[in-house]
Amino acid sequence: MPLWSIYHPNGTFEDEASREALSKDITKYYTSIGLPAFYVIVNFITLPGNAMWIGGRPNTGKPFIRFKIDHIAVTLPNEDEAYARATAKIDAVLKPHIADRGYDWEYHVDETERRLWKIQGMNAPPFQSEEEKKWFDANKPLPWSGA
Repeated sequence: MPLWSIYHPNGTFEDEASREALSKDITKYYTSIGLPAFYVIVNFITLPGNAMWIGGRPNTGKPFIRFKIDHIAVTLPNEDEAYARATAKIDAVLKPHIADRGYDWEYHVDETERRLWKIQGMNAPPFQSEEEKKWFDANKPLPWSGA
């Protein structure tokens, strides 16, 4: 599953429309590579007032948005080109929602061993397998023999 934790100050992503637009673009990124939409979880975590400190000082300038992205369903090959492609795609997803609004921002991606992930108590089918395609089409986990 991709899990996005978005830490943002008051005054950003407060309305449902802005949250929906970013969440849909994030989901579209993952469904375009074949992951079921329900794998994608986006958490908006509002930080009140002076909760965001940068370099030992409260952030009083432009809004600063911090993304923590966890990849579990698919991990990248250990190749510079694969990492560059992935971060370029993430940059493109974020651009209209973050960069174009003039926010400061940062992200990192953690990759977790897929064997340590379960959904509804089941192991997920292998990436791009026929079983995962069934999950994609149903947009929910379904019982399968390898669960």
